[in-house]
Amino acid sequence: MRHRTLFFAAAIATAGLSPAAAQTFDVTSTAGTILRASAVASFDEPWAMTFLPDGTLLVTTKPGKLFHVTQRGDQTAVAGMWEVGYGGQAGLGDVVLHPDFAANGLVYLSNVETLDGGRTSGAIVTRARLDRSGAAAKLTDIERIWTQQPKVSGQGHFSHRIAFGPDGMLFITAGDRQKQQPAQDLTKALGKVIRLHDDGSVPDDNPWQDNGDLAKTFWSMGHRNLLGIAFDSAGRLWTHEMGPRHGDELNLIVKGRNYGWPIVSNGNHYSGIPIPDHESRPEFAAPIAYWVPAISPAGFVIYDGDMFPDWQGDGFLGGLSSRALVHVDMTDERAAEIERFEWGQRIREVEQGPDGALWVLEDRAGGRLLKLTPKN
Repeated sequence: MRHRTLFFAAAIATAGLSPAAAQTFDVTSTAGTILRASAVASFDEPWAMTFLPDGTLLVTTKPGKLFHVTQRGDQTAVAGMWEVGYGGQAGLGDVVLHPDFAANGLVYLSNVETLDGGRTSGAIVTRARLDRSGAAAKLTDIERIWTQQPKVSGQGHFSHRIAFGPDGMLFITAGDRQKQQPAQDLTKALGKVIRLHDDGSVPDDNPWQDNGDLAKTFWSMGHRNLLGIAFDSAGRLWTHEMGPRHGDELNLIVKGRNYGWPIVSNGNHYSGIPIPDHESRPEFAAPIAYWVPAISPAGFVIYDGDMFPDWQGDGFLGGLSSRALVHVDMTDERAAEIERFEWGQRIREVEQGPDGALWVLEDRAGGRLLKLTPKN
């Protein structure tokens, strides 16, 4: 077999009810680690979350709702949300705070917009001020700061995950929209990682300064569908992306590098037609880790809390088709999966809470917000 295979079966310990029904249950990983999972709330197709300084959360749902949620599970819709393009993989996406949120109250949200009567679509990023002065939170000073170009047909591979770097720069993942070849095209913001100032203006030190105005926004290229982005404690940027038929990737993102899609991959086309491996084309950056069979990664956090001190610096990826929370050992510029936590649900998002607990969002209708803590 030409691919390295990463596959594990999971053992689940429950407290009476099945994990899908229980409010509190135990999950045993493939390595024997036991976590206590506590259900906090549920949503209609939750997609992303972020914690506010007071420990409450903002949670997005794909149909277009933004909720303010307490750790007890009380949830209130945030007013001021705009209409989003919804259907297939399209909808409301990520939500992150400005690094100076405590002073400026700015939040950043991604979503899909549709044009031409729904015939074309693409991702956008909007920033707004979160006003909590009244009985319910609302968004004000709403301003679009990035639009994916060009708009194309289809309802897949928007990516639109967001992260701020240690220097305050804004990074956005822009999927290939299932069009493949534009990932290698410097005239299209498809299959790229985007780097901007926090107001959406373009830095003059991005790598492609001589390939047109759109290319000036690119930080890396040759990507497929990037549904996870995070910085480690050393300031290194990591993303993960779904491969085609297997070959999901965890990549260390370096300025100006080309990651090879669709020319190389450690998976094959859905038709079964093979794609050359990364090792066949050394000019393209190879993934640090990859998965065959696929895990379908979504959501990503690099842990730095105190609740699980042995996990500091490790990555946690949500798994959709794998129905797992995937724990990856990350040491310097190396990474390898070490265990999975499974309870039969697709995992859309994972974040670290203020006290160091891990929080996950299950996918699809009725997806729960779960808090994961050590089993005492």
